[in-house]
Amino acid sequence: MAIQDFKSAYKTVMDDHFPPRLEISFIEGQTRQTLVYEKASWLIEGLNKGLRYGENPGQEAALYKLVNGNLLLGEVRSVQPGRYLASDVELLQSGKHPGKTNITDVDSALNILRYLMDAPCAVIVKHNNPCGVARAATLAEAYTRANLADRVAAFGGAIVLNRALDRDTAELILQQYAEVVAAPDFAKGVLEKLAHKKNLRVMRIANIARLSEYAAQRFVDFKSLMDGGLIAQWSFVPQTRTKEQLLPAQAVFQGKEYKIKRLPTEKEYDDLLFGWLIECGVTSNSVIYVKDGVTVGIGAGEQDRVGVAEIARDKAYRKLADRLCWEQHKTPYNDLKDAAIKAEIDRAVQERKGGLIGSCMVSDAFFPFRDGVEVGLREGVTAVIQPGGSERDFEVIAACNAANAAMVFTGQRCFKH
Repeated sequence: MAIQDFKSAYKTVMDDHFPPRLEISFIEGQTRQTLVYEKASWLIEGLNKGLRYGENPGQEAALYKLVNGNLLLGEVRSVQPGRYLASDVELLQSGKHPGKTNITDVDSALNILRYLMDAPCAVIVKHNNPCGVARAATLAEAYTRANLADRVAAFGGAIVLNRALDRDTAELILQQYAEVVAAPDFAKGVLEKLAHKKNLRVMRIANIARLSEYAAQRFVDFKSLMDGGLIAQWSFVPQTRTKEQLLPAQAVFQGKEYKIKRLPTEKEYDDLLFGWLIECGVTSNSVIYVKDGVTVGIGAGEQDRVGVAEIARDKAYRKLADRLCWEQHKTPYNDLKDAAIKAEIDRAVQERKGGLIGSCMVSDAFFPFRDGVEVGLREGVTAVIQPGGSERDFEVIAACNAANAAMVFTGQRCFKH
């Protein structure tokens, strides 16, 4: 029996049969508002090529960019045509030219970065969720911290930066395997360095430089159903983006008022807002932990809130063990053979509680019971941010007060499915 070459499927470039133009009309009475899209492609090896394939080899796919039309529904207006980001990237190096997941991973990173433009920031995304997000005084430091937050998951991810890629940061990126690097620009000599990674897709997206202008922009988010039906919704925009908009946690239960006893410190406020704006780009159900401007543990896509808090906690422990092992011995933790060294790293991770001591806990929806928040409090979390609105908010407030932890409400849920 001949052995089949399953690897060849991933090298296939699909010939898609999607048409060059797409129009979507919103019709009410005699009023018609039409959005006009054109199929995007890149000149690769002398040929115009669209998406490599969809989510999997064998799925035809096409990328469309909005080129005309305006949509106004009530008081909400859609993003204007021509303000391109991921839908019209400048492909400086094609590598294996992009597929659907490469584009959507970059887009997911941009969705987070648009709120984090005040300092150099790096977002590494894999399968539409961030592996690590960090901001710092320099881009090189931001990338290093984001990568070490989850070095294992970042392997083969999409790296998106909010500053021009400089030589120091490029050198660090070249030490790892990545599928995509996207930035607003590239310093002199950087593209020549990146060319050594021939399969790397290098994208310039000039509009990243003014990404903060997109912070409040909405677009129509289409969800397709298996019977061909559609759900159309406005894209989510977090309304709470400043310290002044956060509310001290309080609730009333059976006529008794419950209030949080301690407000966050300035440092905690910074991490709480940083974490909340990242959380808005994480698949629900989700809980994340952040500390000192970097993600510590990210739990995504779980069915229950206690479970996702535990997943994020457990990942923080595992990722810290790997980070310490890599920094000290240049060996992945899972490959470490020396039992004594492994035991020493395990002790350090336990003493530091996975790096969670002094961290902030972020939840995309309210905690229905106190058991969810207690997962973080037991690990040394000192501040919590969540939407509020549970019938049992009083329990969660009481749990934070008992641990002398601060808690604030955003007043807005940020589910992402």
